[in-house]
Amino acid sequence: MAKRMAWYRRYFGWWSLRVNRRYKDRLFRFLFRNKKDLLDLYNAVNGSSYEDPDDLEIVTLDDVIFMKMRNDLSFMIFGQLNLYEHQSTFTPNMPLRGLLYFARQYEGLIAQRKDNVYGSRLIKLPTPAYVVFYNGKTDREDRTELLLSDAFEAGPGSGCLECRAVMLNVNRGHNQELLGKCRRLWEYSEFVAEVNENLSRNQSLKAAITNAMDRCIQREILTDILLKNRAEVLHMLLTEYDEKKHMKDTYKEGFDDGYGAGEQIGYDRGEQDGYSRGEYNMLKKLVEKKWQGGKDAGTIAEELETERELVERIISQIEEH
Repeated sequence: MAKRMAWYRRYFGWWSLRVNRRYKDRLFRFLFRNKKDLLDLYNAVNGSSYEDPDDLEIVTLDDVIFMKMRNDLSFMIFGQLNLYEHQSTFTPNMPLRGLLYFARQYEGLIAQRKDNVYGSRLIKLPTPAYVVFYNGKTDREDRTELLLSDAFEAGPGSGCLECRAVMLNVNRGHNQELLGKCRRLWEYSEFVAEVNENLSRNQSLKAAITNAMDRCIQREILTDILLKNRAEVLHMLLTEYDEKKHMKDTYKEGFDDGYGAGEQIGYDRGEQDGYSRGEYNMLKKLVEKKWQGGKDAGTIAEELETERELVERIISQIEEH
């Protein structure tokens, strides 16, 4: 096995772990930065039983931030290129993120090996695998497959491209078999559940996190992390739970004020809510799609992290036209 792994490293030896330290780690990536814990997670997801952490090689792009998207965990093991992402807010665009990520990785691989894409020899590539670990507040199935073709005008299964993201719900009470196979993932699930329970009791965010830390230490959950890195974990979570900023950044990505100039309906009121024309029109499109899919205003507001009153107003505008 060691020889086989050495061959993979020579063959795919263009990777190097160069993390841009300007950006703070997210808690999920922080917890699985250790190869042993990451291998345990891989085994739990794939039903495998690899024991040597050195079989796994953590890989990243030169800059972990590209196209304003942040990648959580990427690693190679026996010719498979794995992308593991954590999501606390559901988005159907994960397959598109995966497509852009894998394309960037393959582009780097081809450039490093000086492969001829016009040649007669088949260029070998590591097999991509994409898993999203979801622990948002909106109820989701234990396992969901998200397809790139869902976004195509012609619908799922159409076109010549596909990227499949497997989304696993790791909230407390979901995927219990999976959580039972990976102690660290279960600990993460329990810690987040404790924070959310405290928030539901109207505790401040800082108090909710601090009390969750104390409770988890009492339950011997994440003790190796929380006892040594308490301040760092607090900072990471305070950043992650900044939902309003996250929402604004999400709507601003890829859209300028000129987007949808012909869709002025409701914009004047939207401007009063703090949105540019492009942001408001994008929000309107997302609301309309979800509403036509049978979701109510409350669910839509939660998924898009915006005010229910605004969603209800947009739905009324859609019904009028």
